[in-house]
Amino acid sequence: MQSQSGKKAISLLSGGLDSSTLLSYVLSQGYEVVALSFNYGQRHVRELESAKKIAEYYGVEHRIMNLDLRSIGGSALTSDIKVPDLPVEDIGKEIPVTYVPARNTILLSIALGLAEVTDSTRIFIGANSLDYSGYPDCRPEYFDSLNETFRLATKKTVEGGVIRVETPLLKYSKADIVRLAFELKTPLKLTWSCYRGGDKACGTCDSCKLRLKGFMEAGYEDPIDYENLPDFYAEYLRERESSEARQKKEGKMGKTI
Repeated sequence: MQSQSGKKAISLLSGGLDSSTLLSYVLSQGYEVVALSFNYGQRHVRELESAKKIAEYYGVEHRIMNLDLRSIGGSALTSDIKVPDLPVEDIGKEIPVTYVPARNTILLSIALGLAEVTDSTRIFIGANSLDYSGYPDCRPEYFDSLNETFRLATKKTVEGGVIRVETPLLKYSKADIVRLAFELKTPLKLTWSCYRGGDKACGTCDSCKLRLKGFMEAGYEDPIDYENLPDFYAEYLRERESSEARQKKEGKMGKTI
């Protein structure tokens, strides 16, 4: 359902946890939204299926832009470089091979053009600088600089109009994002975060592990299916199941007293 407030925004939608929660948030703020996704040659093109379902769920206009970042290469997501399986504690310590060269700059520049022609004043992106893989184009200073560039870049802005990139999830932990998703009733079952494009999420790539860590720390169970579960999350599920069984047993005992 679209807003009648007159506020217009572009919201980047990959189909993952962060961007889907972001779309829920942007709609809750009263914006009329165009959801923008990209088919850029990513290994995990499966995410676009989720993006379509999320956009349909919310009834928003959804545009998918096609561009070929495989012709640039240099990333495990756009070439034959192997996707790594790092221990969760090592994620983010250095820029990984899943970094796609200049991706956010390229995607946000396209979003800027779309914002100008749709008379949108905001571009929302679900970037995160806490529980993240260490990408340089997810840092606060990057977005500060980008907004200054965008202020000088379009007919609309040099004539006094406003188009700003907003990053409301930037300082959120992954657990914070999961909590917000539940608060906003984001359809998490429809989302996809895995860097590998199988029928089920792999459970071993950086993105899967950060997602599962967020659900664990927020105290929820991830509703999507996984091929494998990392040890920390499998142990969490066992403890959760045991705790629920104890509570159920204690509840039954209480009723008989």
